[in-house]
Amino acid sequence: MRNPIKDFYAVIPAGGIGSRLWPLSRADAPKFLHDLTGSGQSLLRDTWDRLMPLTGQDRIAVVTGRAHRAAVEEQLPGIPDRNMILESEPRESAAAIGLAAAILHRRDPDVIIGSFSADHVIRSNRVFEFAVRDAVEVARQGYIVTIGITPSEPAVGFGYIKQGAELEVEGAREAALVERFVEKPDLATAKTYVADRSYLWNAGMFIARADVLLAELELHQPALHAGLMELAEAWDDRDRRGPVVDRIWPALPKIAIDYAVAEPAAERGRLAVVPGHFDWDDVGDFASLAKLVLNGRKNDLAVLGRSARVLSDAASGILVSQTSRVISLVGVQDIVVVDTPDALLVTTTEHAQRVKGVVESLKLTGRGDVL
Repeated sequence: MRNPIKDFYAVIPAGGIGSRLWPLSRADAPKFLHDLTGSGQSLLRDTWDRLMPLTGQDRIAVVTGRAHRAAVEEQLPGIPDRNMILESEPRESAAAIGLAAAILHRRDPDVIIGSFSADHVIRSNRVFEFAVRDAVEVARQGYIVTIGITPSEPAVGFGYIKQGAELEVEGAREAALVERFVEKPDLATAKTYVADRSYLWNAGMFIARADVLLAELELHQPALHAGLMELAEAWDDRDRRGPVVDRIWPALPKIAIDYAVAEPAAERGRLAVVPGHFDWDDVGDFASLAKLVLNGRKNDLAVLGRSARVLSDAASGILVSQTSRVISLVGVQDIVVVDTPDALLVTTTEHAQRVKGVVESLKLTGRGDVL
């Protein structure tokens, strides 16, 4: 193990169902529990292994739903019980990350935390490690720090970060203030961002002193902060935790950490960014999954599934099979086929983002049996 950072704690938010990857990703088997890269293990386990050199095994906390506890513990048999932070229901990322920060701050007032999603794919783990170590040094100076990814293309599926003035911090090779966050742009705008070279993809990674993060929450989301602090005060007392969680958690405001903390911090000049020069993808839909599996080869067909039986002739795109039936694709380009025992999805990579709408429609029609 390479020199864990002694005052650093990693937090892995493991929530959401990955609705744009339905019907592969479900409420009871969300995206982070799947092997989408061919590594032989889940995205969650890949994330854990990537963080271990930075923290050691005992300083990684996972925030997940109660329903996923058994699956998470099966995949992470080394995780201490005190590092399993269970949500009774989803309340968005500010509540999840804020709760972890509040709990860890009570245990160690000087702790620096880093939040890293359970369902992202990162290649070049060593380069990732360098970026996190740089971010920790910047966070020591009282900044909330995000790691922005150097764009490889004008992607429209990601948000962007506008870099501002350069920051000189001892121990960090490069860092800058963040001028602003930009929501997912259209293609023409994304092209201008990439050409500008001062824009980075927003990968949703945040590193900060826990006390700094909590102070920002108190300033901008006082009701959320108050609830989280009361939860943290009772968390390590098993007899008190359950009743306090049941009373407070369902009433917490639902808001993403980008809006609750990052954007207000940027306006106050307290948000910094460290560029990440590594391959990263949030695998947000089947189009990005196809690109990931095929390494950008647009005219090929990606096939996932241990028992997939596929006949393909002049077809491209992605096919995911969880059944034993024979699937034949002839002369179709950029196709997406996901075949599961109880649901079949057929679309194209161009319309992959619209799969989320199917999930919303199923919710409205009461078809929870296939979600």
